[in-house]
Amino acid sequence: MSSERTNRRAEPGRANPGTIIATWAIGIAAGLLASAWAGLAAAHALTGQGAALPGDPLAVAIALKKGDVAWTPLAVVIAVAVAALLTALTVAVARALRRLGRGRTRVDRSARYLASVSDLDELRERTSLAKAARLGVPGRPGLPLGRDLRSGGMLYASWEDVVVGIAGPRVGKTTSLVVPAILAAPGALVTTSNKPDVVRATRDLRAGVGTAWVFDPQQVVDEEPTWWWDPLSSVTDDTSAAKLAGHFAAGSREADDRGDAFFDAAGKDLLTGLLLAAALDRRPITDVLGWLTDPDEREMVAILRRGGYPLIADDVESASRTSPRQRDGVYATARKMASCVRSSRINRWITPAGGDAAADPRPRLNPDAFVRSTDTLYSLSVEGEGTAAPLVTALTVAIVEAAERLARTQPGGRLTTPLVCVLDEAANVCRWKELPDLYSHLGSRGIPVLSIFQSYAQGVDVFGREGMRKLFSAANEVVYLGGVKEAEWLRELSELIGDYDHETVSSSTTRGVRSTSVQNDRRRILDTSELAELPRGRAVLLASGVRASMIATVPWMDGPEAAVIRASLAAADARAVSGPATAPARTPGAAS
Repeated sequence: MSSERTNRRAEPGRANPGTIIATWAIGIAAGLLASAWAGLAAAHALTGQGAALPGDPLAVAIALKKGDVAWTPLAVVIAVAVAALLTALTVAVARALRRLGRGRTRVDRSARYLASVSDLDELRERTSLAKAARLGVPGRPGLPLGRDLRSGGMLYASWEDVVVGIAGPRVGKTTSLVVPAILAAPGALVTTSNKPDVVRATRDLRAGVGTAWVFDPQQVVDEEPTWWWDPLSSVTDDTSAAKLAGHFAAGSREADDRGDAFFDAAGKDLLTGLLLAAALDRRPITDVLGWLTDPDEREMVAILRRGGYPLIADDVESASRTSPRQRDGVYATARKMASCVRSSRINRWITPAGGDAAADPRPRLNPDAFVRSTDTLYSLSVEGEGTAAPLVTALTVAIVEAAERLARTQPGGRLTTPLVCVLDEAANVCRWKELPDLYSHLGSRGIPVLSIFQSYAQGVDVFGREGMRKLFSAANEVVYLGGVKEAEWLRELSELIGDYDHETVSSSTTRGVRSTSVQNDRRRILDTSELAELPRGRAVLLASGVRASMIATVPWMDGPEAAVIRASLAAADARAVSGPATAPARTPGAAS
């Protein structure tokens, strides 16, 4: 016997016309019969005239036909009144059902074939609260995903879960996923974006629990550099230098730029050596760009040798002594990778004022202090020429790595207070190449991550086909909000959602004999066109170990913090009029 779960249903919305007519006829007849019985019974009770009526309305009809029961004027009046009352009740019920149906969409019918109410128990608020209490986060169920269409209950990702969101333009990802996740964070929070709306909506609320650090080197929200962060503070050896160089390499390349295998590798190696040399000699990162403009410079080679890295020193020296054509290509590639440092507007955020860290009055962001706080980091960038995306990635990774170090010192190797990471526009703003390999690991460390892409193809551009598959599979929950028109991926998603048994009933009459046949075939619960046209307010949820489900998204406007967020938006508008922001009033995440 097959173990495949079946969900056989008749084809939705295809009732037999004869059945509909018969149902209406029976309903009308029953209503008339009930009205007649009520009129006769009430008249008899009030006047005492005539024989007692049988309790069965059908028997009353038979008695009326035989003449055993006679109509009286009072009985007629009462019967008409009862009929009018039944009609009014029927109309009221129909209108109520119609109002209830107004909130439904064309895809809601699919819920009957998807996860049952009990299937989603692990994601429900009661279960999520119990799990959160065991993890040391009482009263905080997790990251909100949406409402189950069947029960109306909220569903949550736990504080050990990692989530992937796929959401095309204008489908409500910010209002229904990003902002609710930010509001749910119990401790420190890191979020990336390329738009100002997230900062505007949540800054004041998060500033009420800790310092709100806004990293805005490209003036997405016109923030002034009232604090700074040293990217080289995370470079402690050649491995960490290579990681930082990797962020510059990934963030400086357009999605369709396949590059050159030799020059890309050689340029990244050269940049690694120069970043390490600058960190060893406590130089600002802008010195790296100076070294890259002069292939004859040997200062960094001497620094590397003194620092105990003779092999890397040899590599850097050999890059400058190769043939002029090859040398120019390697140096040009490395300069392109580090090009964002060239911008004076950007480097004000990553270097001390006047070149002296001790004399700079601005607070400096310290990742290790940040993860012990309840602070918020808004890391902003836009793609294109002069993007600061490499620095956004480097800063995000520096915070996460600090959280991992802290987690290793806490019970169970997990943060007692989770660090929430909301990576909006993950393919444009935060191109973290190693993310697919780390995804499930981060959740186990108490670092829940929500990564949001405009399409599956965006993730493929950053991580490659296998990397995106790995990220997608590692996610405990995947939320698809619609707006994607990639037929190949939508077919895969449709297959993951599954099939249902489609039942077709046909009838025929031959020589006066009516016969009925039933045919079954497997059909997709949601086909590619339905997924491409998923209405706003609905999302498909794929959770580990559970059938796919259709959920209703819950925008922040429908949540308990709506008034606070509206106040934050109003305050942001006022700040935009009054001028640039001042330095954070409280700086728990600052360097000591």
